[in-house]
Amino acid sequence: MKIDEFAREFFQDLLAESDADGQFVEDVFFQKSCEQLMEAGELDSADRVAYRAPAKGIRVDGYGGDPAETAGTLNLIVLDFQPAQEVGRLTGTEMDAAFRRLSNYLRQALEERWRDALEETSPAFGLADLIAQRWRSTVRIRFLLISNRELSERIDGRAAGDIEGRKVTYSVWDIRRLHAQATVGYDREDIEIDLARDFGGALPILPAQQSEADHRSYLTIVPGQVLAEIYDRWGARLLEQNVRVFLQARGKVNRGIRITLENQPSMFFAYNNGITATAEDIDMEKDGEQLLLRGLRNFQIVNGGQTTASIHVAKLRKLDLSKTFVQMKLSVVTPSKAAELVPRISEYANSQNRVSAADFFANHPFHIRIEGFSRRIFAPSPDGTFRQSKWFYERARGQFADARANLTAAQRRKFDLENPRSQLFTKTDLAKFLNVWEQRPHEVSQGAQKNFAAFARRVGQAWRRSPDDFNEAWYRVAVAKAIIFKSTERIVSDQSWYQGGYRANIVAYTIAKLAHDVSNLKSAVEFETIWRQQSIGSAFRDSIAVAASEVHEVLVQPPEGISNVTEWAKKQACWERVRKLDISWPRAFLDELISNQEQHEATKTARREQHKLNGIEAQIAVVNAGAQFWLDALSWSKTRRLLSPTEREILAVAARVPDRMPSDKQSSRAIEILGKLRSEGYQKEISTSS
Repeated sequence: MKIDEFAREFFQDLLAESDADGQFVEDVFFQKSCEQLMEAGELDSADRVAYRAPAKGIRVDGYGGDPAETAGTLNLIVLDFQPAQEVGRLTGTEMDAAFRRLSNYLRQALEERWRDALEETSPAFGLADLIAQRWRSTVRIRFLLISNRELSERIDGRAAGDIEGRKVTYSVWDIRRLHAQATVGYDREDIEIDLARDFGGALPILPAQQSEADHRSYLTIVPGQVLAEIYDRWGARLLEQNVRVFLQARGKVNRGIRITLENQPSMFFAYNNGITATAEDIDMEKDGEQLLLRGLRNFQIVNGGQTTASIHVAKLRKLDLSKTFVQMKLSVVTPSKAAELVPRISEYANSQNRVSAADFFANHPFHIRIEGFSRRIFAPSPDGTFRQSKWFYERARGQFADARANLTAAQRRKFDLENPRSQLFTKTDLAKFLNVWEQRPHEVSQGAQKNFAAFARRVGQAWRRSPDDFNEAWYRVAVAKAIIFKSTERIVSDQSWYQGGYRANIVAYTIAKLAHDVSNLKSAVEFETIWRQQSIGSAFRDSIAVAASEVHEVLVQPPEGISNVTEWAKKQACWERVRKLDISWPRAFLDELISNQEQHEATKTARREQHKLNGIEAQIAVVNAGAQFWLDALSWSKTRRLLSPTEREILAVAARVPDRMPSDKQSSRAIEILGKLRSEGYQKEISTSS
């Protein structure tokens, strides 16, 4: 997709979502753009704070988390949004002016008199107060400009002086960079590291195995200071996405690593396992008999993210890293194989830390099953017509755009009617829709990536216990919860008391409070009715409005010592306060609830049906793969002596389709055997289409 086409579609998506959710277009632009920045590792979280005083040259549009949670880094965001679908030009002068307005906000935030003049419940005051409280521990400032125009040059981590001794850097995410992130993916966002020029010189490197067509392996030793400086420039973008999500789930810097860096830096090499990394290409030279590593392209740390982040924190705290060295195993993977091999290297390298495919990988069976439901199951028509639609689950970024890409105009119109953008949802959306019903609004308020990390861990455990729980009925309930979430967003926006700001937090806490009180009544929401109607009824809407008003009052009145409402909403204590609210739910809403027993019976029936269906699905997959697929798998396994005689016989049966049809049980075993072969390195993928 070309940049001008991307810009048009992006702008139309912003308009459609703004209209559907009752938000300002610029708010949707902030949300959608920051999702891409978080996916790319540029930010851990992003919270909206819209404040501008044009006459005084002051503006801020958001921030990237509490500096106490980002190793002392203050991330401030400013927008340049133009209400046009054509790609405009952002000049260097306009860029400098935008950063100057952001700098003015920061400087004013440090002035007590200016802060006191702001409305205490406003997001601008909350952010200013947070900046003032964290200023002594802030060690670095990052200004990020996000624009739907195109800048003539790339600005990424440019040094921009300092503010009261804190180093300031500029980064710009313009439409060109957003296009690259959205349409190609983070693993192609070029990171060029020139060790010889920028980081103290080339490093001795040792080939670790004979070269192969698609990858090569090396060993090297990286000085701690060099690793910290590289991370200081590119940050979490260096971390392969699954590792990044894992670190967000784990939280604080490893205590053992920190103690070693502080007290025994010379023993770091002996005590630490080092890092595992990949690159798409490297620049090497020979110095006599010694091979030297001069540079790397698209460097990714797939194991050792916590080690790297800890060393970076040590640098920020001005610890001496001159005696700290880190061993690195480096795999050079060709671009054509990167998408396939890098996640696999990441998964296996992290096995000792229990980072598993069950938690993070888009091709995990959970995501594949939900994707299958979303492609197959039509939602009932809400207006009684024969026109039905689907809820499109995007388990991997870009699937929706890819599905539309090569269609004719007529086919695209048909696709859009069947798969409206308003019914597109991603993995992080699903985590948000479901976690509020698990009564975890404080986790949802921490942002899409951190919330997904927690959600993925729990779903991975649940899948291992009982995959049959994730059945068609479960999917219909998940969609019903999506409908409730989206409806709540619109309801909150329509309330007379809502003045803008904190909508995401109000929505999360309102639904969580409803879930909590319904559970205490030993009742359940009848999600099947919401699925059939594709909407919530008037009694449900009235209940949401009642609860949202009371939740709002709790959120905007944090306890003494906390002024930032957004950060207050991320705390367990906030949920405890909302949980204890005594809400008088409308009688009409309570009358619509069903008993827990009714809900339990429906769940049991759905689980039994899914168990039967799993065998049928396996049989269909075996047949669709074809005889040659199973012959190839059988041949590969024989040369390596991996399977028992019984397992070989099952693959032999599969290799005779369609002349001989395997049973449901044999088909399920064939799929399990294929998984076993994959764990040993077999790479051919079975089709998951239905």
